[in-house]
Amino acid sequence: MRKDIVIPEVKDVYLAAVREFNADFNTHDWNAYLINAGQDALETVIIVSEGYDDLDRTSLMRRTIKELPPLSYAKVEFLEDSVLRLANYFSVTYFQGSQLFDKRFELPAHSVIEDNATELPVMGRAGVLAR
Repeated sequence: MRKDIVIPEVKDVYLAAVREFNADFNTHDWNAYLINAGQDALETVIIVSEGYDDLDRTSLMRRTIKELPPLSYAKVEFLEDSVLRLANYFSVTYFQGSQLFDKRFELPAHSVIEDNATELPVMGRAGVLAR
């Protein structure tokens, strides 16, 4: 029965870490964003995130986004400095029309640094793209 389930390749959807100024705390923080660079809306988006290495593991975090319009982005979560030393994973599942899509993005341990920043699609800002 599993062989009958076809989940197509995810295109034009990205997850990135972006460094931003937080005026409330007067700090520069990293935040994770989901980017929809496609021409179709993402519907019923479910994001499950976790970070871990051989010794430590974060709590499993779950989020939903009802709809992410075409050529837009949404903030997923704040990335506290202590979790950036871990490999961070974001499993993203969503619908486009009646088709289900799923992809697991990774921000490898110690990769979220300004030296790894690149120009992000749609956002027009620099950030670290997840693989």
